[in-house]
Amino acid sequence: MKNKYMIRAIISEAKFREIIRYFSFDIEANKIAHLTGSSRLCIHRILKATGQRIAEFCENESLFDAGEIDESYFGARRVRGVRCRGKHIVFGLIKRQG
Repeated sequence: MKNKYMIRAIISEAKFREIIRYFSFDIEANKIAHLTGSSRLCIHRILKATGQRIAEFCENESLFDAGEIDESYFGARRVRGVRCRGKHIVFGLIKRQG
């Protein structure tokens, strides 16, 4: 059966769907290769292309066109008796002209 999701695909459409299903369950690529019986390099190539396609789709569907993102730390420089940073992180996002 021809794979309609990938051009010049070596694997079948059913195996491709199985790989994507395991990817959606957040299983690592080496385990997916073992479970499906495919090569590790093939799985890495498919997952990389899938991740790039998801990133492109999310970028096109984003609510924010252009804006500014900034982070700052507020608070005392040093807190006695505490090894970690005694500052609070503040994260801001602003959209201009709209």
